[in-house]
Amino acid sequence: MVAPNVPARQQDDARAREPRVNHRIRVPEVRLVGLEGEQLGVVAIEDAMRMAQEASVDLVEVAATARPPVCKLMDYGKFKYLQKKKTAEAKRSATHIEVKEVKFRPKTDDHDFQTKMNQARRFLQDGDRVKVTVMFRGREIAYARTQQERLMEIATALAEVSQVDVMPKVEGRNMSMMLNPKRGGSAHAKPAEPAPTPVAPAPPPVPSGPSVTTRRSGNQIS
Repeated sequence: MVAPNVPARQQDDARAREPRVNHRIRVPEVRLVGLEGEQLGVVAIEDAMRMAQEASVDLVEVAATARPPVCKLMDYGKFKYLQKKKTAEAKRSATHIEVKEVKFRPKTDDHDFQTKMNQARRFLQDGDRVKVTVMFRGREIAYARTQQERLMEIATALAEVSQVDVMPKVEGRNMSMMLNPKRGGSAHAKPAEPAPTPVAPAPPPVPSGPSVTTRRSGNQIS
C-alpha cells in the first residue's frame, strides 16, 4: 500500500537505501556474522535464514558489495529504532551558531562606533559569528582602503574573543569581514592579575666604629 501524501517514487528510493532483509536477500551464499559479532564464515543462504529463524531474529545484509555479501543476525526493528534515536540525539546536541551583523558608516561617530564594538563583543562571547559591515553611500566608496584598515583594527581589538574567518572584502557598496568566536578557553575569563612588584635586595651591612689594624713586628704591637 502506498502511504498517503508520499509519492511512490520517494518510497521506492527510501526502500533502496535500506539494507536487504531476510527473503529480500537473493544470493546463493553469504558471509555470516553472529549476534555477538562473531564470524561464522561463508554459509548457504538457506542455512543463514534457518539460523535467523531459530534465533527469532532477522538476517540483515550489511555489506552488499562484498563477495559474497556480508550478512548479520540481528533484531532489525530494534536496530532501526536505535539508529533513529541516535540520529535525533545528534541533531539535538549539535551546536547552533547564528550569524549576527554589526553595521556602521565611514562617518559613524566615535560613541556609536564604540557601542557597535561592544555589541559585536557580546555576540562573540555568546558564541555567535559576527559579520562586520561598512556601508558606503555615494562617493564614500573612495574611502574603501581606509575602512579596510578600520576593519582590521576592529579584528585586532576583538582578538581575545574572536578570529578572522573572512578577510575584509567589497560586496557591492558594502565592505564586510566575518569573525568567528574563538574556541578554547572562556571568552569571559578574568584578566590575569598583575605580577607582584619585585622587592629590591637589602643593602650590605655598614660596619660600625673605626677599624683596628693589628700588625706584629717583633715584640711591638701598633
